[in-house]
Amino acid sequence: MLHKVRKLHTSIMMGRMLKVFLAMYLTAFGSAEVRWMEVRELGVEGQGWTELKHPYDRLPSKAEGMVRGPVWSLGQDSAGMLVRFTTDSTELRARWTLRKKSLAMPHMPATGVSGLDLYVFVEGKWHWLANGRPEQFPTNEKTLVTGLEAKSRDYLLYLPLYNGVEQVEIGVPESVKVERTKVQRKKPVLFYGSSILQGGCAARPGMAYPSIIGRMLNVPTINLGFSGNGKCEPEMASLLAELDPSVFVFDSLPNLTPEEAIERVEPLLATFRKAHPKTPIVLVENTIPHGSLVLTSRKDSAVKKNATLRSLFSKLSPEDPNLFYVDSRNLLGNDDEGTVDGVHPTDLGFVRMAETIRPFIKQALERSN
Repeated sequence: MLHKVRKLHTSIMMGRMLKVFLAMYLTAFGSAEVRWMEVRELGVEGQGWTELKHPYDRLPSKAEGMVRGPVWSLGQDSAGMLVRFTTDSTELRARWTLRKKSLAMPHMPATGVSGLDLYVFVEGKWHWLANGRPEQFPTNEKTLVTGLEAKSRDYLLYLPLYNGVEQVEIGVPESVKVERTKVQRKKPVLFYGSSILQGGCAARPGMAYPSIIGRMLNVPTINLGFSGNGKCEPEMASLLAELDPSVFVFDSLPNLTPEEAIERVEPLLATFRKAHPKTPIVLVENTIPHGSLVLTSRKDSAVKKNATLRSLFSKLSPEDPNLFYVDSRNLLGNDDEGTVDGVHPTDLGFVRMAETIRPFIKQALERSN
């Protein structure tokens, strides 16, 4: 008899749990069927080339074997890529399949490495709304937001910074439309550089400083940051010169030794300038590592590289009015609070970098128009 009572109790509890689960599901996404749309149907922004080995690569297929292996591998990360879309849906879901098993790093959370990041345009500005938090490999499916007013809005969905994606889908109720956002086409701002530029160690993909600047100035961006491997090789210079940006932002010093800065920066800039005689170029100094007020040796390499870049700017700028220079004094702030490890910015550090670099890019954009 006791066994039957326990069995009945278990059955009742299971039924209650099922009801709770169904209630949670219906609250999260209503009773309507979900319609999934691959974001490539809406247009993926942030890629410089169209002839790709994989649809979410950052480098063209011909770069395989042309650039070093680590550069090619990092080119499979989707840093800086985003999709713009417009919908009046009251709920938004996302489903994305990752290319690498590692969801996070010791100093960078999974939300930045492998997650999605959703922004909405409200009152004349882009505002953060939700993120897709990765919990497993390879496929994650999440409700990004629910309970929205049924009003047409523009959205940005940023893709992972340090992982790649096989596919990314947006899910809405079957009867709801999702359309490509109608925007005035603009030439992108091209960023080339290091792990910092790629987005290490932002908490969310939208917090990499090129993406912040893209929202601030309402311009498309291409993020060609290559963690530890933005080394200014001739083959990379040739690839950069193939693109036709509105502005070229050079921020690769953190990946170079002082000797490499002397040997490689000027040839890379010369290759780009030969292909684009009038395109504005913004040169960004190496950030000064935090903690160097006490450990002064931390800044020695950065100081040497910055001296090389400043000397090069002084040499070239009299004959090139489309060169701009950003020194390191305010890039991360002066309170040693802007990084996770002394080098890689937190979100606070990235906001400071964006606010410091933005005026120079804004001026460069005005020059390019």
